[in-house]
Amino acid sequence: MKQKRIRDYGVRIGKLETGPNNSITDVEGVSVRHVTLSDHNMQTGVTAILPHQGNLFKEKLIASSHVINGFGKTMGTIQINELGTIESPIILTNTLSIGTAADALIEYMLGQNPEIGRSTGTVNPIVCECNDMFLNDVRARFIKKEHVFQALHNTSTDVEEGSVGAGTGMLCYSLKGGIGTASRLMKFDHGTYTMGVLVLSNFGILSDLKVNGKAVGEELKEAILEAQEDKDKGSIIVIVGTDLPVSERQLNRILKRTVTGLSRTGSIITTGSGEVVIGFSTATKIPHEQTGECISVSMIHEEDIDTAFRAIGEATEEAVLNSLVTATHIVGRDGNERPAFKDLLKKYDISLI
Repeated sequence: MKQKRIRDYGVRIGKLETGPNNSITDVEGVSVRHVTLSDHNMQTGVTAILPHQGNLFKEKLIASSHVINGFGKTMGTIQINELGTIESPIILTNTLSIGTAADALIEYMLGQNPEIGRSTGTVNPIVCECNDMFLNDVRARFIKKEHVFQALHNTSTDVEEGSVGAGTGMLCYSLKGGIGTASRLMKFDHGTYTMGVLVLSNFGILSDLKVNGKAVGEELKEAILEAQEDKDKGSIIVIVGTDLPVSERQLNRILKRTVTGLSRTGSIITTGSGEVVIGFSTATKIPHEQTGECISVSMIHEEDIDTAFRAIGEATEEAVLNSLVTATHIVGRDGNERPAFKDLLKKYDISLI
């Protein structure tokens, strides 16, 4: 059954048009896959993002990362920011499974590239995490390498949202959170480009939640008199893909503007929350092997960049709201549970517009 997303509730975020699927996979070449593990105390999973469909180690992409708040255990950002490129897929999972995920991703890359560690250097695996310990028995470390392989080998342009993959056990604004995605089109005289965002949402305080400026969280908190509002101890991972021609410096400037989208949903970026953004541009492929010639990198004029700033803010905001409204009620570890946003809207007859 088709998932009901935030736009299906009459909510229109921002001014720019969406891509055809309103998804990170509107950027040509980008694909995603989830592996979901949901059974009583086991509420976790893996999400894999492939930035393009070729050999990413041999054809790297311009990339950057930005840390809004550093309470996180992401792997691989040091080299991304030093060299300005990405050379592996991106894996999302829970905090205590980053080692397993990295080991599997390294094995996947070695299988594709027999020269790694022989005639060339090693590889920089990108693994990001959020803590799902409230609903998931994170100490059990349910994620195995085969789950990561399954995600990597079966990616597609259809992106399921909500309580799936790495988002299975995540919370958002004291409700059930998870995976969300959105996209925006950027139109210039020199062409039309796409900004795509995928989030793993696990942050926020219920009373702070806003939907397109409406204080829905306050309304919900008043309706749910027995609700416990948790202190924000979560995180959010924001993955950004675009086909906009940019330099690594320009891309980093764009990634910083994800905070505008997060703040419009109500986030205050608390001390216990880790907000990490990783982005890449598919516009230029950087060969791994030296060619003896200079590499040409196309980039927009700096006067064009405000459109990209708007696009990433809008897409981030909508991706977070999609992660909330598509999530389903989960009963997990030791009977802990979090209600689904959509169920509460229906129960208390709350409108989002």
